[in-house]
Amino acid sequence: MISGRAERCLEGRTALVTGASRGIGRAVAGALGAAGANVVITARDTDGVTEAVAGLRKSGAHAACCAGSVGDPEHLGRCTGLAMREFGRLDILVNNAATNAPYGPLMEADPGEWRHAFTVNVEAALRLAQLAWRAWMREHGGAVVNVCTEGTHGVGPNVGAYGTSKAALLHLTQQLAGELAPSVRVNAVSPGLVRTEMARFVWEGAERRIAEGLPLGRIGEPDDVARAVLWLVSDEAAWVTGADLLVDGGTRVRAAAGTGPYAVHDQLGHVRPD
Repeated sequence: MISGRAERCLEGRTALVTGASRGIGRAVAGALGAAGANVVITARDTDGVTEAVAGLRKSGAHAACCAGSVGDPEHLGRCTGLAMREFGRLDILVNNAATNAPYGPLMEADPGEWRHAFTVNVEAALRLAQLAWRAWMREHGGAVVNVCTEGTHGVGPNVGAYGTSKAALLHLTQQLAGELAPSVRVNAVSPGLVRTEMARFVWEGAERRIAEGLPLGRIGEPDDVARAVLWLVSDEAAWVTGADLLVDGGTRVRAAAGTGPYAVHDQLGHVRPD
């Protein structure tokens, strides 16, 4: 958890964070709460999101939760409605929820899973931006951060659907940055390999070897990404929009040499569990 010494730079603002029951989303919610924001979190896991909001409140944050899938448009409306009812405003949106299915070669991708990846990873982000705009940001301004991936800057084995959908999300970020300026800033943060459950199949059993191939000598932690998001939504980044902030431990520096995490994962013959 990021220290409460974030100088309360978001005091009085309200943030909505998706995919916030664990990993990067939970760390982001904690960082924004520690900086003084009211936080609304959502995730599919009812128990997980309930436990996460309890942790936020225990740390002193004003927080509320709404369990459900971002692939459900009605759920998205409930989330933004909750923010407005509970806190009367919606200044910050962090689109973090994602799916990496279908996993495998694109020639074997199931069309239904492919469409679902775009529904969750791209369409939900647009729908939430629209809802936040109509509910608050059009009149009062705000900041949106979309969590993309370092993988949009290259290719990797078996993650074609995930990478393609995140590349679309990155383009959406830049398009919205142009359309919603100057009152709403829209940016992306693109993590490298981070120690999350979603990425466990990549780093488990290979962490030391992967870390040795990174200039900064370790894989990422959720708080590394959370700090970047906190900066992007704060007034410290007031002249930043349409940016893609790489938080990857230097992965791009070594990618050309074939020593990135997905290259190691492929060399070791790891198989993603069902």
